[in-house]
Amino acid sequence: MKKFIFSFVLLMLLVIPISLGFAAAKDEVELTFWSWRTEDVKAYEKFIAEFNKENPNIHIKFIPYRNTEYNTILSTALQGGSGPDIIHLRAYGGMESLANAGYLIPLNDKVPELKEFPEYVLGGATSIRDGKIYGVPFALQHVLVLYNKHLFNELGLWIPKTWDEFLTIAEKAKQAGYIPFANGTKDAWTLETLFGGIGPTFYGGDKYYEAVVAGEKTFESEEMGKAFEKMLELRPYLPDYYTGVSYTDMQMMFAQELAVMWIAGSYEIGTMKQMNPNIEIGAFIVPGETQDVPAYNSIYVDGSYGINADTDHLEEALKFIRFTATRKFGQMFTDELAQISAVPGVIPTVEALKDVVSVANPTPYLMLTAFRYGQPSGSTLLQNELQALMAGTQDIETSLRKIQEGIATWYEPFQK
Repeated sequence: MKKFIFSFVLLMLLVIPISLGFAAAKDEVELTFWSWRTEDVKAYEKFIAEFNKENPNIHIKFIPYRNTEYNTILSTALQGGSGPDIIHLRAYGGMESLANAGYLIPLNDKVPELKEFPEYVLGGATSIRDGKIYGVPFALQHVLVLYNKHLFNELGLWIPKTWDEFLTIAEKAKQAGYIPFANGTKDAWTLETLFGGIGPTFYGGDKYYEAVVAGEKTFESEEMGKAFEKMLELRPYLPDYYTGVSYTDMQMMFAQELAVMWIAGSYEIGTMKQMNPNIEIGAFIVPGETQDVPAYNSIYVDGSYGINADTDHLEEALKFIRFTATRKFGQMFTDELAQISAVPGVIPTVEALKDVVSVANPTPYLMLTAFRYGQPSGSTLLQNELQALMAGTQDIETSLRKIQEGIATWYEPFQK
């Protein structure tokens, strides 16, 4: 009997550690996190490492895909019942189709930190169909004029207060042998960015935005015509053969200090610092024809972090998603990536970002925020028609008419 008891105790001593080890292993969870941000891998490794300090059992695998391939890869995976646990979501219309198809988990009652976010920020992660929030917004982007501070000082240039002054400093830069603006037109999407910097001041910012969204004005209005005229006036100050200048060419021109200014998104600041650590960047808004005309710059939410409705690890995914809504994460985000965090209360430490925030008078980025919810999207129409306009193969009237007719095929306020 004693021999039996001894054997049983010995067996239990051997089994218990194995059982405990098995239980511990079960507590270890791996989450996949898909993104289009291939350039941000090291930053996200730091973010995840910080999260793991309090959640050592949740292992997050950050998997980025090519920006141009991401949407297709993600939608294909979700349609097949797979995909990542955590999803880097596009904003506005880019998120809407995934939410409508039931691929995402609503976060309204699951992420209490979202109550602190401004409504206009949450708009980038909110479905217009059901009004639910499906992601934690991660960045705010401003479109305005980035300029090289060193070259401005060297050439005796100044921050312009009127459109004529704007063209004057461009001419001075050109006469000095520099490229006034790095902007090219080869990649159509960059024309929407260019318009986002120039257009709002001349179509009237929020007033026109609200009117056109309500269907009270159209894209064939006088305001839009004026904005398109200003786009054409900038052509003499773009790079030589600008129709063949690509986005990467634009980045190189500005980073290598060949171009004095660049109408671009604030997200370029971090990239420029990587390409040229010594570059000093400032920012200002495109001015109006007179000093008393309000000047505006476009603003938008760049995307958000959401959760796959089919995840097997909702509790763990929510822990990470809630982490991205904290000020701690937001400060890390803006410090590491030199972008403006969407988390309330975060203060940029990069001087160029401070400059952006200090001069900004934002209005919604027109097509992205309101007209990407149907096909053909307002962005596609604007980009294509501006490309033809800037190339001189189409006039303003035709360009605006095509935009209006294209959006009117699906946008109900234009069909009344």
